Amino acid sequence: EEKKKTTTTTIVWNDEDKKFETADKEAYLEYEARGEKIFELTHTYVPPSKRGLGLAGHLCVAAFTHARNHSIAVIPTCSYISGTFLPKNPEWNSLIYKEV
Repeated sequence: EEKKKTTTTTIVWNDEDKKFETADKEAYLEYEARGEKIFELTHTYVPPSKRGLGLAGHLCVAAFTHARNHSIAVIPTCSYISGTFLPKNPEWNSLIYKEV
């Protein structure tokens, strides 16, 4: 008898290491702080064993939600975020940093 796995994804903000990561630290989204109110999202990583579960999207939502809640603008340097996540989730575009 096969039991269905229910996956609850907990994403943790690791301020010290400058990343948002899964509780097991295997999947993560790295960022650089550019001043107090700008995060440059530089890299998203999900190990091969966990791909296809939507973890990269969960990491992005956690990072963007954190940015929104703290009035932080985002620079999406990571190709996954700029090329895949944002086109599929345009509601987050208002957080993108715009040079004045």
